[in-house]
Amino acid sequence: MQPTDDPARSAVPDLSRRRFAVLAGMAVAGVVAARAARARGADPNPTIPGRDPDETLRALVDGNGRFVSGQAEGPRRRPEDWRSLAGGQSPVAAVVGCADSRVPPELVFDQGVGDLFVVRVAGNLVASPGYKVTGSLEYAVAELGVALVVVLGHTGCGAIKAAMKHIADGDAPPGAIKELVAALKPAVARAKGRPGDPVDNAIAANVELGVDRLRKLSPILAPAVRAKRLKVVGGVYDLPSGRVAMIA
Repeated sequence: MQPTDDPARSAVPDLSRRRFAVLAGMAVAGVVAARAARARGADPNPTIPGRDPDETLRALVDGNGRFVSGQAEGPRRRPEDWRSLAGGQSPVAAVVGCADSRVPPELVFDQGVGDLFVVRVAGNLVASPGYKVTGSLEYAVAELGVALVVVLGHTGCGAIKAAMKHIADGDAPPGAIKELVAALKPAVARAKGRPGDPVDNAIAANVELGVDRLRKLSPILAPAVRAKRLKVVGGVYDLPSGRVAMIA
């Protein structure tokens, strides 16, 4: 096993050997299907050109511009578009977004089925829950060949607000929310003392920390970033306007 800065990835908790074998088999099948689709020359993502990180980022920014202006095209959302992808996927970008119901990346960036590999978790956390997020992104880069990873925060993030409140009050949140708050503490600390709105600052700091970690994440993402095959960026989605501001 490759060394990692995430101890949680050194084991696969709560899975029996049989269940882990089943999941591993499903993952291999997905890889084979994706590679077969690429070998056939199938590219279900005509909106996003090629595998160039800068072009991919421009395409997402342009899509967000269409969304903001009310001119979203809503591509590839018909039943036949799903059927054409049944044999494999070939996304060119991955997005780590918040689980918030108001921030669906496919709509925000005006993309369709098969365009984006999306990982959503409260607070768009990268450092936690550990291998579940980072492993998904490593899969997207190593096996699906995505050229771009976007860490996407949003204004008014409830997870950030809750973390700040519990930290300020010094109380213990119920259940697993306690771990969520603990994982967001570094972002709150990083934002402390910055001019401007404290919540907005913590949201931005959380995105920055996620981008920093992914750019340095060995053994898959960091070498791809250094070779310029992969770009990792961060943005904040503004709920009132719908616009994504790239900040990292």
